[in-house]
Amino acid sequence: MPDRTHAGDANRITREYLDSLLIEMRHIGAVLPDTSFTLFGHTFSTPIATAALSHLKGKDGNGMVQMAQACADTNASCFAGMGDEEELAQMLSTGAKVIKIIKPYADREMIDRRIAHAKQAGVLALGMDLDHSFNHKGEHDVVLGIPMAPMSEAELRALIHTAELPFVIKGVLSVTDALKAQDLGAAGIVVSHHHGILPYAIPPLLVLPDIVKAVGGKLKIFVDCGLNDGYDAFKALALGADAACLGRVIMPPLQAEGAPGVSAVITRATEELRGAMARTACGTLADLEPGLIWRV
Repeated sequence: MPDRTHAGDANRITREYLDSLLIEMRHIGAVLPDTSFTLFGHTFSTPIATAALSHLKGKDGNGMVQMAQACADTNASCFAGMGDEEELAQMLSTGAKVIKIIKPYADREMIDRRIAHAKQAGVLALGMDLDHSFNHKGEHDVVLGIPMAPMSEAELRALIHTAELPFVIKGVLSVTDALKAQDLGAAGIVVSHHHGILPYAIPPLLVLPDIVKAVGGKLKIFVDCGLNDGYDAFKALALGADAACLGRVIMPPLQAEGAPGVSAVITRATEELRGAMARTACGTLADLEPGLIWRV
């Protein structure tokens, strides 16, 4: 019998799909590229962001704060996952523009408190991570000892309305959910399978073009899961994403070097993106388009 040990590994499937996407060269009319990116009223130097990570270990300190410092230093956008109010305040004190992602806590008052604090602290945007509503047994999930429960569409609509900031729904991996997020009033979505939370989950870049077509530019679209460098980011952006999120690839340099290590990853990925743009005649991010991507 064939070895099926890793048959349903969504991370492997995603990496193989990313590597199957090739880039078409174009040179005539090329100019020096500009990677600047505007999001929710702020202009960033790069469309490469850090993913909605949590509880990171940094060099001699809080890794989340060091990650935020790197984003401030490189003028990149920054997501924040689970973490207490003090940690978020420290992240914001670096000058980073932070999108705070909140879990679907069963204790709805906890959600309200986290949102109120994040707004008062000055986050760029708010959001919710719907990936952890259930565990792999189909039961309500428990994350770090905290019970979760799925949000109804009515609850999400009310939450988005009362947030009074751009709201990003994370864990979208279908046109169905993308259109629901748009209808509920979200300002953005993260196309993601949360590092393979569902075996056999489709690669984000496989469903991305259909999502982009369906929402018609009415949502900001972020992509994460397995993006490692500027070439992965280029592929995501060419297929219609507004920004690409780097996750686990920043962890080793964060632990070894702290903020400078993460800054180096963001800078290198942005340089790779800029290099790919130069060799495909893309002067701005708006010039990237699906025709640049071929699949073997």
